[in-house]
Amino acid sequence: MFQKKTSSSRKRKLQINLFISDLHLSQEEPDTVRLFLHFLQLHAPQADNLYILGDLFDTWVGDDDTAPPIPSIIAALKQLSESGTKIFIQPGNRDFLLGEAFMAATGSTLLPDIYVIELEGIPTLLMHGDLLCTDDKEYQQARSMLRSEAFAQDFLSKTIKDRRAIATGYRRRSGEATSLKADGIMDVNQGTVTETMRQQGVLRLIHGHTHRPGFHDFELDGETAQRIVLSEWHKHNGAALQITEIGITTNTIEP
Repeated sequence: MFQKKTSSSRKRKLQINLFISDLHLSQEEPDTVRLFLHFLQLHAPQADNLYILGDLFDTWVGDDDTAPPIPSIIAALKQLSESGTKIFIQPGNRDFLLGEAFMAATGSTLLPDIYVIELEGIPTLLMHGDLLCTDDKEYQQARSMLRSEAFAQDFLSKTIKDRRAIATGYRRRSGEATSLKADGIMDVNQGTVTETMRQQGVLRLIHGHTHRPGFHDFELDGETAQRIVLSEWHKHNGAALQITEIGITTNTIEP
């Protein structure tokens, strides 16, 4: 249950942090867009910080794209940031071209692929999660190419119409390739998880991407570590992970 935020609530010690990912917003899924706008208007303002860990959009062809529902989403995010909630957005595998123009328009902060924050005294690693799926070598090779500066410059130099056509073709080929892969290949590699957390000096990781929500406890160098996977949003339900000094809860978002 979300708590109502009043003018005095910002002075209290309790800080509310919300985490969401994998909304895959698009013109083809108006119900999910409406659910997200509902969340931004009624639920997110109660939080001090909102972290969106990738794939906010199903496709992002550039910050100059103004096709619906993008304008309404930008306006709602801007309203939320102006209300006092800080918004942090991490790029996903579908919207990795989100740039500074979008961040400025929404009042958000763009996070790198690997980012550590302090949550109630616990260093916590935030990732979209695709970098952890190292068993899918074909995807990792494609990712390296798509995230290169050369690709970005070439792609963004094209017309929006051409960019949309390229993105549509890529999504179709990606979906066909995914359907032929074993489920385990597309999940995270535990060895990669362990090594990444060790390198970042953390015992807690929050990510999305795999669409396999859950809490996973394991041992890391003799200590208990935890990996939290965020939920994918659908037409009629979504989920937001909430972390405060009281604890961790998963809040269901419904129309």
